[in-house]
Amino acid sequence: MPEHVLTALDTDRRAATVERIARHPAGTMLVAESGSAVIGFVHYGPPSEYPAAAERELGALYVRAPWYGTGLAQSLLNAVLEPDKSCSLWVFEQNSRARAFYGKYGFVPDGTVRAERFTTTTEIRLVRPAVECRS
Repeated sequence: MPEHVLTALDTDRRAATVERIARHPAGTMLVAESGSAVIGFVHYGPPSEYPAAAERELGALYVRAPWYGTGLAQSLLNAVLEPDKSCSLWVFEQNSRARAFYGKYGFVPDGTVRAERFTTTTEIRLVRPAVECRS
């Protein structure tokens, strides 16, 4: 995340939001732990927008920095993506690391841009089409 976004982030408010989602998720939330510490989580569920850009939406995927490059983000994403369902997500336009990561999974920009809700940072929507499953 850009430094100015982190500076503007209200951690108590964000923690309360994550706890609320965890208690009443409109989808799937998985948490990764190391010992008693939460080191990452993923939230995936029905689209939050209408009209929807895809059948499902990746609402959040976070991994603590010490676990970057360990495969944890990949494992979390693989655990929730459904190949036969399209998926969308929002990512900071300037976050080249995240954009490259999601690109490996077939997510591409669909041309939709918005201002992030709590800052003036621009987000872009990425969409991953469904993969036709053959038996």
